[in-house]
Amino acid sequence: MSTSGGVLERADRGGAEERPPSMVERMTTIMVAFRSSSSRLSLEDVQDATGLPRSTAHRILNQLIALDWVRHTPAGYALGSRALGLGGGDVPEMDLRASAAEILRSLHLETGLVVHLGVLEGADVRILDKVGGAFAARVPTRVGIRLPAARALVGKAQLAFLPPEDVDALVALQPPDPERPRIDLAALHLELVRVRARSGVVLERGRNHLRLGCVAAPIIGRDGPCGGISVVGGPQIDVETLAPKVVRATRVVANRLASFR
Repeated sequence: MSTSGGVLERADRGGAEERPPSMVERMTTIMVAFRSSSSRLSLEDVQDATGLPRSTAHRILNQLIALDWVRHTPAGYALGSRALGLGGGDVPEMDLRASAAEILRSLHLETGLVVHLGVLEGADVRILDKVGGAFAARVPTRVGIRLPAARALVGKAQLAFLPPEDVDALVALQPPDPERPRIDLAALHLELVRVRARSGVVLERGRNHLRLGCVAAPIIGRDGPCGGISVVGGPQIDVETLAPKVVRATRVVANRLASFR
């Protein structure tokens, strides 16, 4: 009896070993390949560390990027804000808010407009901070709100500096909105090319349904976009004059952020 039980046990174990790894197991294998929060891996590094086929590793990485578990930076793949936040607080987000707080207030005092700090989070951009006076009530945003990154200017400013395949993965993750037309990927990529040519500046001259003018620009860290700043006012605001002020603010924040790391 004991012998046959042992054989059955070994057979069960053997069957389990031969079972193809599940999606959860393959995703876990990829996440474990990042040895630390500072790890930067190429697709080949991930393939070597996991033993997964290149196409499978690439497909799963894109899914992880869309869910913000992984980021694609100029230096390679890195852990995203969700993975970093599991350690008891999102340290990169805290550093970003601390680096930007004074700059946001200064920009508001200089322009008299509503100022936002936003960060990409999956398919959305999340507003981390909002500074504004009486006009702030007319701008339908609040700290913590999530907006579709492909529709919000502060989101587009950051998307412009991501690889096109990452943009596609993020847009694909966005749930359909019956009140809005589907995002035209070809048109979006053309717009992002123009945004990159303007150093990431995105302009809105009061043509939206709220009649708000807006200027946004990305905060570029060592690994690419790590946030964005926007200023919002009425349709009469001079976006061309505001653009250099917003860009200057993002560069000051990027320099301050670098001192935290």
